[in-house]
Amino acid sequence: MDDLDKKILMLLEQNARMPVKDIARQVALTSPAVSSRIRRLEEQGVIAGYTALLRDPQHQSSVDALISVSIAPADRDEFLTLARADAQVRQCFHVTGSHSFIVKVSCEGMQQLEQLITRFQRMGPTSTQIILSTPVERGSFFSPAQ
Repeated sequence: MDDLDKKILMLLEQNARMPVKDIARQVALTSPAVSSRIRRLEEQGVIAGYTALLRDPQHQSSVDALISVSIAPADRDEFLTLARADAQVRQCFHVTGSHSFIVKVSCEGMQQLEQLITRFQRMGPTSTQIILSTPVERGSFFSPAQ
């Protein structure tokens, strides 16, 4: 992957619907050359897909939190099955440190968050942090500085 590929990826991260001709103009290539690079990046798995980030109109009343959970290795598969089956679970990270997993959740309210924490506590000790705000949100591996 060269610098042009990184610039193309950065532009796509900013706007995945940016027309190829606009990308081509910004990276000083032809549209067919940019299309070819994008196709190659998709085939290599660097671009895993395109998505729309939707804001839930009811989001203001939801409670977002990070739940850290310590799971015994023998219980890992059972925990992951539980996490995958619950629609409140937005992301699940397998991590190093004092906990096995950090789970990002979005619940309708405090009661639903408490119930989810209780289910996770059956698997092992937990620690929960409620997300107050998200001052920085990006999904980028390629920053403009690179």
